[in-house]
Amino acid sequence: MLYLIAEALGFPGILNLIRYQSFRTGSAVATALIIGLIIGPRFIGWLRVRQGKGQPIRADGPQSHLAKRGTPTMGGLMILTALTISAVLWVEPGNPFVWAVLFVTLGFGTIGFLDDYDKVKKSSHKGLSGKMRLLLEFAIAGGASWLIISQTSTLLYLPFVTGVAIDLGPFYIVFAAFVIVAFGNSVNLTDGLDGLATMPVIIASVALMMIVYLAGNARFADYLGIPHVPGAGELAIICGGIVGAGLAFLWFNAPPAAVFMGDTGSLALGGALGAIAVTAHHEIVLAIIGGLFVVEALSVIIQVFFYKRTGKRVFRMAPIHHHFEQLGWSEPTVVIRFWIISFALALAGLSTLKIR
Repeated sequence: MLYLIAEALGFPGILNLIRYQSFRTGSAVATALIIGLIIGPRFIGWLRVRQGKGQPIRADGPQSHLAKRGTPTMGGLMILTALTISAVLWVEPGNPFVWAVLFVTLGFGTIGFLDDYDKVKKSSHKGLSGKMRLLLEFAIAGGASWLIISQTSTLLYLPFVTGVAIDLGPFYIVFAAFVIVAFGNSVNLTDGLDGLATMPVIIASVALMMIVYLAGNARFADYLGIPHVPGAGELAIICGGIVGAGLAFLWFNAPPAAVFMGDTGSLALGGALGAIAVTAHHEIVLAIIGGLFVVEALSVIIQVFFYKRTGKRVFRMAPIHHHFEQLGWSEPTVVIRFWIISFALALAGLSTLKIR
């Protein structure tokens, strides 16, 4: 919106700053942060009144979690509100990548909201059926992937090497949709402790912010040997909005949490990161940057697979953050150590930009 206004006026004086993606990215961070902090208290109060009992707590989970009973969920609505307003204010609206990512973010957020609403209303852990969720997620991710590749290519680039790519052809839509859906659900599985998912999402967003900015600049992309995607740099503003909204939410989600983001937030944020990585053709690098989310998802898959085959558990409890709680780690210890791991993995992912 502000970009169109400044453009119509010819970018006079201080409005010339709006030309630059770096300025608009910083502005998006600040805008989302301020909006999130302002609406947070009233939003939490409204959720508490509307939900009553709050998010159901697993009776078979760590006993320390029973104290969280009554904490309102669907806090992801705060994140999506701050992110969407920030994005609409600062992005260049003619960029199709922006709308593809927002389509995934809000679409996945809607699925998560329906799931959260069903859980709160019925005070159960079931929510939407798994098949229905996946069907809706793949429909949204598939549509966004089609829009993205219509502006880019169907090439899958490999990290650590320059100029090596595999043309997946029409199958790329399936692959891209899988990346988006898989990452959305991986972040969703990670969101089990106060602040556990929020900070790694922020860290991953900062890493992707740098990647899309570089990929969108022909000179930087050529120098680093990464795929140049014209227009991808505009997604740095979306990443900035995620960072700002995430920090505002973390203010209220820090232990002891006053609100949970729920599937509304975790599914939306994970899907957004997946869509951004697909746009920049850094899908494999995303698995490194978001390695913590990958490990969380794999721990559930491994646990379910071995339990069905052998009747035995590999981990004391899955996802893996609960395993460490069962080993005696306190919740803050698990959260902070996982944050450190997330930071290290983000640095490893960024190193692929130069090690080629």
